[in-house]
Amino acid sequence: MRETPPAPVPTPVPTLNVANVLTLSRLVLVPAFVLALFAAGGVDTGWRLAATALFAIASLTDQVDGWVARRYGLITDFGKIADPIADKALIGAALVGLSLLGELGWWVTIVIAAREIGVTLLRFWVIRHGVIPASRGGKAKTLAQIVAIVLFLLPLPAGADPVRWVLMGFALVLTVVTGLDYVFRAVKLRATGKRASVGR
Repeated sequence: MRETPPAPVPTPVPTLNVANVLTLSRLVLVPAFVLALFAAGGVDTGWRLAATALFAIASLTDQVDGWVARRYGLITDFGKIADPIADKALIGAALVGLSLLGELGWWVTIVIAAREIGVTLLRFWVIRHGVIPASRGGKAKTLAQIVAIVLFLLPLPAGADPVRWVLMGFALVLTVVTGLDYVFRAVKLRATGKRASVGR
């Protein structure tokens, strides 16, 4: 009777990989974006275009790193945590910067920041039970925020304000709804983890 060969042991995914490097590059671009945004008092057209370009490039890495991680099997726990943190750092810097320049109400920044900080704390609250990956709703929320922020960053005429605010309002709705979803998922994961610990 032939013995069944042992199942191959999967090769662990290295933390330092292309997807995670792209995520870290997004963090590196944040201070460069902030400097460009506040250069010349934040009113110079050239610097505002430069800030918008840096923000757009950094945002693009969010789409690319996720695709690379899934396509080439480079998903790691580090990436699951670092990716949303990098998103929050970039978007948070943009929102705070626009509010400091008086171009975006502080209430918008506070609502979004409270949600993002709360979700980050939830991730660490349940981290010993598992990692909560970004959901499709969370990705849609991030995309909506990015589009709205880009319109606020661009030196557009006042006639574009209604479009800006409609998109920002849509982003705010997604921000709150997906925040509540993360609360539900975190509570469920923690409860499942505790039951598993008791059953051992």
